[in-house]
Amino acid sequence: MLNAKQQIRPDYTTFRDAVYHVVAAIPRGQVATYGQISVWVGWPRHARLVGHVMRRVPAELHLPCQRVVGSGGVLSPVFLRQRELLLAEGVTFLTNGRVDIRHCEWHPEINV
Repeated sequence: MLNAKQQIRPDYTTFRDAVYHVVAAIPRGQVATYGQISVWVGWPRHARLVGHVMRRVPAELHLPCQRVVGSGGVLSPVFLRQRELLLAEGVTFLTNGRVDIRHCEWHPEINV
């Protein structure tokens, strides 16, 4: 039995590969949040683990990492080119610097 302080964590490799699969499917000009991705890969409430995975994506995979944002459209503080890359794709921003989620949020029609 697990006590209240213990958490079940997914197998990292399986989780990572599922995150890569979802991120690869995000269309140009749209974004998804860390939290959404954690739900789509079957591990709700693991948004931080999605962030951990995203920080370690090998460049040779050519994943569109810029399309993953924090809740409410917050950009990553360590991904300095994220805004520039998203603007080049046509993603719109609010005056507060966040992605305009209402217009750019990806809603996959099929299970990813």
